Amino acid sequence: MNYQGSSAHPHPTRLSRRAFLRAAASGLVLLSPVQSLAFRAGRRSIALYNTHMDRGLSVVYYEEGTYVPYALDRVDELLADHRTGEVHPIDPSLLDLLHDVKILTGSRAPFHVISGYRSPQTNALLRARNRRVAKHSLHMQGMAIDVRMTDVGTWRLRQTAVALGRGGVGYYARSGFVHLDVGPVRTW
Repeated sequence: MNYQGSSAHPHPTRLSRRAFLRAAASGLVLLSPVQSLAFRAGRRSIALYNTHMDRGLSVVYYEEGTYVPYALDRVDELLADHRTGEVHPIDPSLLDLLHDVKILTGSRAPFHVISGYRSPQTNALLRARNRRVAKHSLHMQGMAIDVRMTDVGTWRLRQTAVALGRGGVGYYARSGFVHLDVGPVRTW
């Protein structure tokens, strides 16, 4: 996977972080699917806690205009299929989405990961138990993650991700998590 800087995320007009957050909170700013937060061009970090592996990671994954391969490898390992141990590259744009959600919610806690990468075997197992599991799940491509936050409610997490408009957002209130992916924009 190519982790070099990508033209998929053009730099929008620069706003101060405070001005952007104030505008976002008031509903004046809507981001298109290819836009990202104005202040994220520099250094981006992510904090994750894998609930199945009981392991966490806090890492700078993007710096000085490029993705950091070593950091992305560590994320890939943390988000491996916990049933099979299989490691698969996680799409860096998924990390960018998580980064932006964290900033917009003001969270200080790591994302608690319920599901990251899923091997085809694990996906088939889950699908046999629950027909709502997609046959061609984006989890199998490293493009989806199921998360919760300890300091932000799942409804607010969902609403923030929907407002960004950069992929699929599934809300699982009874299970207490939100599905985020960088596939087509849709909600459920």
